[in-house]
Amino acid sequence: MKTYVTNEYDVIVVGAGHAGSEAALASARMGQKTLLLTIGLDMVAFMPCNPSVGGPAKGTVVREIDALGGEMGKNIDKTYIQMRMLNTGKGPAVRALRAQADKWDYHEEMKRTIENTPNLTLRQAIVDELIVEDGICKGVVTNTGARYQAKSVVLTTGTAARGRIFIGELNYSSGPNNTIPAVKLSENLEKLGFKLRRFKTGTPPRVNKNTIDYSKTEEEPGDKEPRHFSFTSKDADYLSDQTSCYMTYTNPRTHKIINENLDRSPMYSGDIVGVGPRYCPSIETKVVRFADKDRHQIFLEPEGRKTEEIYVGDFSTSMPEEVQLQMLHSVAGLEKAEMMRPGYAIEYDVIDPWQLTHTLETKKVKHLFTAGQMNGTSGYEEAAGQGLIAGINAALSAQGKPGFVLGRDEAYIGVLIDDLVTKGTNEPYRLLTSRAEYRLLLRHDNADLRLTEKGYQLGLISEDRYQRFLEKKAEIKADLAELKDVTVHPTIAVNEFLAGIGEAALNGGVKGDVFLRRPKVTVADFERLTGHKLAGDRYVKEQVEINVKYAGYIKKQEIQVDRLRRQEAKKIPVDIDYDQIDGLATEAREKFKQIRPETMAQAERISGVNPADLAILSVYVQNGKYSKVKD
Repeated sequence: MKTYVTNEYDVIVVGAGHAGSEAALASARMGQKTLLLTIGLDMVAFMPCNPSVGGPAKGTVVREIDALGGEMGKNIDKTYIQMRMLNTGKGPAVRALRAQADKWDYHEEMKRTIENTPNLTLRQAIVDELIVEDGICKGVVTNTGARYQAKSVVLTTGTAARGRIFIGELNYSSGPNNTIPAVKLSENLEKLGFKLRRFKTGTPPRVNKNTIDYSKTEEEPGDKEPRHFSFTSKDADYLSDQTSCYMTYTNPRTHKIINENLDRSPMYSGDIVGVGPRYCPSIETKVVRFADKDRHQIFLEPEGRKTEEIYVGDFSTSMPEEVQLQMLHSVAGLEKAEMMRPGYAIEYDVIDPWQLTHTLETKKVKHLFTAGQMNGTSGYEEAAGQGLIAGINAALSAQGKPGFVLGRDEAYIGVLIDDLVTKGTNEPYRLLTSRAEYRLLLRHDNADLRLTEKGYQLGLISEDRYQRFLEKKAEIKADLAELKDVTVHPTIAVNEFLAGIGEAALNGGVKGDVFLRRPKVTVADFERLTGHKLAGDRYVKEQVEINVKYAGYIKKQEIQVDRLRRQEAKKIPVDIDYDQIDGLATEAREKFKQIRPETMAQAERISGVNPADLAILSVYVQNGKYSKVKD
């Protein structure tokens, strides 16, 4: 095909899902002339799967995106129909905010934001290949022959890369939600030497809400207390008229229908070769894997205020359409449900993420970055977090500046990216609180305290927002100091209060911070009993209370972080030849050669590497006896 040259850009982002949207906005806001290319303008930040944002670990990622100057938190705060805090009965390290989105409003609002962002051009196009010269990516070529040149390129193809949809015996080439797939780009990546693999994910059927018998289900309303993902959202704007979700369950009859039709499921017939997500399995997989369970939860989630479609959550399936209908009708409340869309599985290409650096730049081709599901992750939030980092680094690369990396001790986004590039993944990766060893430091509530300074330095946080952030920090510091100065005396009122909550009485005066360490005592109790009003709003006082109550645990994690940072400071030369190091175990040698860890701390986290291998590598690097990789 004859090609023609178009305008030149600083950064080109391919794909406008959750990763691509964040990447393009970050690049443009950092002053780079940015082009965002998408297969379909109607799919910008679309939610082809569940219409929600947040949840355990994921909700923290959304807040981290917001603290760095990203858009997802602001966008969901504009378009949610329900907001709930999960795990409120547990400690702050695992509390998680989750929002039910109006998926159409979410898409339209994000598209509007992109269209009105300076330095950013949104265009519909299918990218077929990359322009690579001397190992450097310099642009892209579309299926119409247009050549767009740039200093950096970000790929965020999601599940469209050689996508194939499966519904029972039917399968066909398609992107998510029956959109056009991207086929030639995968072929081009393979020609460039990238290793790709096939992953699989799926969606459940959608049903008409007017055909559901809600009397047989359990209602799950939103929270009345104001909740927000963005630190810029105001309590006064919190939605009072929220839409409820509902819960029901499968039963032995449902499981019998599934078991009797397993031979018609492409998951079990052998038609699907891609690996599916362990932590978000299809209903067929759950019934087979957990054969001892007689029921599984199902969540009925509205897709928006202007549609009758209900997303049947946790009921993902690729069964034939008529079997899906039988399955639905066996569930309490869904006996007469009308299926508006069948569920389906989709198989797609991903790039093995060990081929990336921590900036999400590929090792094989310079100035080429990848983000989102094409890096092997699952979920909108994981995609958006990667997209933000890739967009930041593409902009920095275009400016000729050093890359930006978040550590495991700084953000869940840092944990996510380090897991991908250090360990790789054999299945769609899902971020979990258990993956973060410093999760008490990486809380939902303190994301702004951890990351706003970084966002400001990158130029993604406005001066006004930064000044408000500094005021909040000052108020927290002042309140913590005041607690140490104020004495709580054993008055009748104080001891009656303590008796009422099952706490031991005071025998003498104690400082305010000591008083507040008691599990059932709150800042509000301290203020009421002492007459001392602490500075700041409820969010400031939340930080004060958590810092006081968990001071010992936080200190222990900070000591662990200090050790991590010492190891991170021990750099490993990028051109080291591991074949020249005597004594390394074969597995360790191969892992080191494949991943090429940048620091001793990263080397420690590679699976299959034992302490003896690390000691040998450490001495070798410390003595400076390394030699360059042989040609």
